[in-house]
Amino acid sequence: MFDLSDPAPGFILPASDGSTIKLADLKGQNVVLFFYPRDNTAGCTKEAIGFTEALGAFDAANTKVFGISKDSITSHEKFVAKKDLGMPLLSDEHNTTCEDYGVWKEKKMYGKTFMGIERSTFLIDAEGRIAGIWRKVKVDGHVAQVLEAAQAL
Repeated sequence: MFDLSDPAPGFILPASDGSTIKLADLKGQNVVLFFYPRDNTAGCTKEAIGFTEALGAFDAANTKVFGISKDSITSHEKFVAKKDLGMPLLSDEHNTTCEDYGVWKEKKMYGKTFMGIERSTFLIDAEGRIAGIWRKVKVDGHVAQVLEAAQAL
């Protein structure tokens, strides 16, 4: 789809904290976008809590962290409150950002085929270029890998 150092696809998405996040407004800082399938599921909760616990270290590395799924803002607000998450979750209900980043994929579970978000993370550098891509993410140890890459920028 795209390679390291390619410009990151731009987006404007509503956030769980009531703001609107526009990638172009984040120039000058690194950005982590972690795409996840659904609020309040085991793997997604573990991943979001992991990023929350590491936010201080990401801040020290001049890096903003955002989670993105197709869930509604209302769902995101409840998820953030229930799990005490520290970063805004962005709602891509129209699926444009998921499509732009190539994370909307055919998936199979229990013999059924369906479309859904493939758990993926992108690190974008301060110039707005892709600096790291993790696809088909396994949650264990993932936050540490992303943090290490952000600290190296």
